[in-house]
Amino acid sequence: MSLGVIFISEVVGTAMLTLLGCGVVANTALAKSKGNGTGFLFVNWGWGLAVFAGVLVSYQSGGHLNPAVTLGLASTGIEEFVPGIAVGPASIATYLAAEMTGAFIGAVLCWVAYKQHFDKEPDPGSKLGVFATGPAIRSYGWNFLTEVIGTFVLVFVVIAAGNFTNHSGVGPANLGWLGALGVGLLVVVIGTGLGGPTGYAINPARDLGPRLAHAVLPIKGKGSSDWAYSWVPIAGPIVGGVLAGVLSGVLLPV
Repeated sequence: MSLGVIFISEVVGTAMLTLLGCGVVANTALAKSKGNGTGFLFVNWGWGLAVFAGVLVSYQSGGHLNPAVTLGLASTGIEEFVPGIAVGPASIATYLAAEMTGAFIGAVLCWVAYKQHFDKEPDPGSKLGVFATGPAIRSYGWNFLTEVIGTFVLVFVVIAAGNFTNHSGVGPANLGWLGALGVGLLVVVIGTGLGGPTGYAINPARDLGPRLAHAVLPIKGKGSSDWAYSWVPIAGPIVGGVLAGVLSGVLLPV
């Protein structure tokens, strides 16, 4: 195992996650798509299964796919992310860089797949919604708290699953394919239970990488990338993930 393997694994997994996740939003949001108007529950299930697929293909790195998961696991005080990869500045930076890179690549591939539908869609907001989250009611403080809560649930349950299977402190993929499926279902219930206010980013890379892709891609009539809101799906998930990692030692004794 090496940091190079970790990087490639997380790039592939996060790209798979964002390709399928952004794709399910494109399918329901963009004009003339066969899934147009399918709705929010369709998106919830699509994102959950996208997480499942991403975790499966990134098994070598533990399937973090999310800076909040990486930082949350590091906050538990574990010594290794996976066997042979010690927790430290270099490994954390490798995970974070790979997650951002993969999220950007996946978003670009989604645009390629739906290029004609982006061209036909008249609403700039629908186009941005494929790439990045946005609040139903814009209130930065409350939106931030919603993202903190949703991400806390995600990371806390992932850590609890590790404890439950006697593999405390490892990523979702290390729990086996049933663990990967469990994380996907967890994302579904977070979306259905807590996703209404903000669209539940619960992952800084999932929002920032695609938002950057939206900003640089030649998308016809795309409008603003809404950078004024972009700090919320970055800061909220990081705070929620770290809180989950710190508090897991108190609330989830091994």
